[in-house]
Amino acid sequence: MTRRERAERRLSERRPVSCSASTAAPLPVSPVNVVILVLLAVAFLIIVQRNLLNLNDFLRRETPDAASSGVLPFESELSPNLKQSQDSARTRDEIPVILTASEERLGAAVAAINSVHQNSKANVVFNIVTLNNTVDHLKAWLSGTKLNDVKYKIIVFKPEILNGKIAKDPNALETVKPLTFSRFYLPVFLPDADKAIYLDDDVIVQGDIQELYETNLKPGHAAAFSDDCDSVSSKGVVRGAGNQNNYMGFLDFKKDAIKKLGMRASTCSFNPGVILANLTEWRTQNITRRLEHWMELNTREDLYSKTLADSATTPPLLIVFYKHHSSIDPMWHVRHLGITGAGNRYSPQFVQAAKLLHWNGHYKPWGVKSSFSEVWDEWYIPDPTGKFRPLRRHSGEK
Repeated sequence: MTRRERAERRLSERRPVSCSASTAAPLPVSPVNVVILVLLAVAFLIIVQRNLLNLNDFLRRETPDAASSGVLPFESELSPNLKQSQDSARTRDEIPVILTASEERLGAAVAAINSVHQNSKANVVFNIVTLNNTVDHLKAWLSGTKLNDVKYKIIVFKPEILNGKIAKDPNALETVKPLTFSRFYLPVFLPDADKAIYLDDDVIVQGDIQELYETNLKPGHAAAFSDDCDSVSSKGVVRGAGNQNNYMGFLDFKKDAIKKLGMRASTCSFNPGVILANLTEWRTQNITRRLEHWMELNTREDLYSKTLADSATTPPLLIVFYKHHSSIDPMWHVRHLGITGAGNRYSPQFVQAAKLLHWNGHYKPWGVKSSFSEVWDEWYIPDPTGKFRPLRRHSGEK
């Protein structure tokens, strides 16, 4: 070996041996490790699936649609002029008004519709919620009188939606009046509307309903009501109905479920006989499902005040809308005309100036005795079938 060869050999022996990643041998994988990885992957997938199912179930409960909630609105024959408008796109100036029409009080609904129709030039569409046995009678009354030019659609309310949500007490008036709960389902009846007005049937509207419709609601509020404490209607005590100008008159504050809400018993209540609803917010906040929750809980825990009169629809609304609703101009809901002494509380001049009159209470203007029944008579249209007749045709009782 030459000197040069010996030098090169010594140099090569001093260089470190490097192993690249591409030439390194892979580490052996244990079968136990494979099994563990597979089990972890399966467990992860199971957890994801369960979460998705739970989320889906939650969304179904919180945002019930017409089918899942049990409400299946049936639109009867539409008025001819509304049929024509349905052929084109929905007009932006349409004002949806929702009323109920029970067979025994059908004349009240007709008078209310007539008062709105005659006092407004707006594009009002009446959404009349009734029961199946009243549809033919209602259509005959609307088509056979001067109301034949009214735009309307008839919605049949399904009482089955109330199963498990109201106490089956034969002494409770509301158990036999399912239509009173229809105000809880406004977005179901008007799936395409952004805003609507709900009216009880025992009202007369003397102003232009568009003025009420254009009332501004505060951001985030799903409804506007007339507050009892601030209203001109709250002057004096409403006798025979308990102290029902605050929450104490409607809810039992001794019950734990009510205590946990942290509501003040002295908070001013509101009357849901007139509602201006932002239906977009109503849907977003799941108002219908929240109302149903308190209805269901009441059947188990009896949450309503013992002094409550015949307004079982009010307590759930008071809870859900506690300090989270806008106000209606008091002149757009002058009420308590159906109680004793209403004729002494209001002057004829004040009643004439009111935009909306409400005969809530026991004495109705189509009954034997009522204050200011002559005002209601101005808007009543006789039943062409002769089935409905006011118990008195001479007014003036105070």
